[in-house]
Amino acid sequence: MQGRGLPFRVATLLTGLLECLGFAGVLFGWTSLVFVFKKQHYFEELCEPDAGSLGNATGLDDCRAQDEQFSLIFTLASFMNNFMTFPMGYIFDRFKTTVARLIAIFLYTSATLTIAFTSTDTAVLLFLAMPMLAVGGILFLITNLQIGNLFGKHRSTIITMYNGAFDSSSAVFLIIKLLYDRASIKASFIFISVCSAWHVGRTLLLMPRGHIPYPLPADYRYGLCSEDSPQEEDKKAVGSKKLELQSEEFLSPKKETPGQQQAPSSFWSHAFSQRFAWHVVWLSVIQLWHYLFIGTLNSLLNNLASKDSALVSTYTNAFAVTQFFGVLCAPWNGLLMDRLKHKYQEEAKKTGAPAEAAALRSAVPSLALTSLLCLGFAVCASVPVLPLQYATFILQVVSRSFLYGCNAAFLTLAFPSEHFGKLFGLVMALSAVVSLLQFPLFTLIKGPLQDDPLYVNLMLVLLTLLTFIHPFRVDRECQRKASPAGQAPEVLTAGCGESFTPWRATVRTDGGLHCLVCAGHPGAFTLLRLERRWVVKGEGVRDGLGEMGESLEHARGLTPHPGEH
Repeated sequence: MQGRGLPFRVATLLTGLLECLGFAGVLFGWTSLVFVFKKQHYFEELCEPDAGSLGNATGLDDCRAQDEQFSLIFTLASFMNNFMTFPMGYIFDRFKTTVARLIAIFLYTSATLTIAFTSTDTAVLLFLAMPMLAVGGILFLITNLQIGNLFGKHRSTIITMYNGAFDSSSAVFLIIKLLYDRASIKASFIFISVCSAWHVGRTLLLMPRGHIPYPLPADYRYGLCSEDSPQEEDKKAVGSKKLELQSEEFLSPKKETPGQQQAPSSFWSHAFSQRFAWHVVWLSVIQLWHYLFIGTLNSLLNNLASKDSALVSTYTNAFAVTQFFGVLCAPWNGLLMDRLKHKYQEEAKKTGAPAEAAALRSAVPSLALTSLLCLGFAVCASVPVLPLQYATFILQVVSRSFLYGCNAAFLTLAFPSEHFGKLFGLVMALSAVVSLLQFPLFTLIKGPLQDDPLYVNLMLVLLTLLTFIHPFRVDRECQRKASPAGQAPEVLTAGCGESFTPWRATVRTDGGLHCLVCAGHPGAFTLLRLERRWVVKGEGVRDGLGEMGESLEHARGLTPHPGEH
């Protein structure tokens, strides 16, 4: 089937959405699963006999050692979820889609089977199973994001929607919790394991063996019935790079693309830039808040609810339900950026500002809004009032759904596209290292602070204020680039004299006056650009026209020559 038809691509899109929604990010429903594990008495043997004497009949609801084990498991799993993005991305780039997905299926199925057959005596296996579940899930997401390439101008919307589905998949563990009285945790995870057959079928029937190129060639084929090998698919991908230069999303006439440099730039020059460093700080601080909140929520609710198991269950369910709405919140962030990008680029055309600065500027409101949402979430989470946690849950899911979409979008706008994969993996890996702080912070709260997280929360709220520096710096940088003094010289070409001899001249900015000088020619003249109008001055020119009139008309269609200054 040539071009693979719209119905086939829609089937790929919808099954990919279902895969992300039902499997990819289930780890972040950890709070619901902890509630079930505690009912099954996992790690209860670590508790002191009087550890929960103030609790209910079991006397074990507030066992510090038990909570530490669950917190440590989530810390390791969430760390692997981010840190392994870098090597998993390399595997995907190097070995293509089929191999990457088979690895994901193996890891995911091994994890779910391990969880299914764990018991109170073998609970330690969760330290192995949950990180495997996280890595398998993130690899599902990575291989599905390329599906956006099948839908051209809707590509960004689909990518954002998939990230939202990844967030919403945490509701799966809520379903397991609600079914716990009727179906054992073993039965639930065996069912999830059996679904691996569906993953395999989708890999063979609805996914490419290589990569889905962008822009998409007209004769692109994929799936089991495709005659293209991964190598042939890659040849088409190389061919599509020529189309990419004509793509409206990447290049508009006479404008630079976002993140594009006139001269080749190294990966490390961007990795060590202040722009990237502040982005790492921005992502790491906000992500640390989310991970610490999810990993310690069960303990927090137990304290605020005075260890009332029914009340804790109610709030746990409420939190899990709000997570499902991540798939609905995420696209709004992409819509905001797309609208602002169009608006700022239209303004840039009128003012002559660089397209790069206009595109990058569209990320500023999204960066600032994400920081503001996180600040609101952090403040609510720091107030020890149980009913207020409903507001905390809502702010948390909106903030988290904005966070990762904004992260990916900013990297595409701020850095060259050829370095996107490496920079994305690097920022996720570095933020994963920072996320390891959640366990010592949890230990600090449970130990010296005696279950009072106030000082830790105040410290993290202050750190959250630092994240506003990032959008402020980006905005200042965009303003500096948009100002005449901050614009880089352009090299233009036009005809000189009656013979239209090609010549090149450099745009110089001097008090807002752009001057083009044609020297070394009998009909030498100067073009002055003042208030967006070209005026000719030169020897033998009468009233700005004369015998140079044709040269002026030619100069009005000046075209850039990149790389020459």
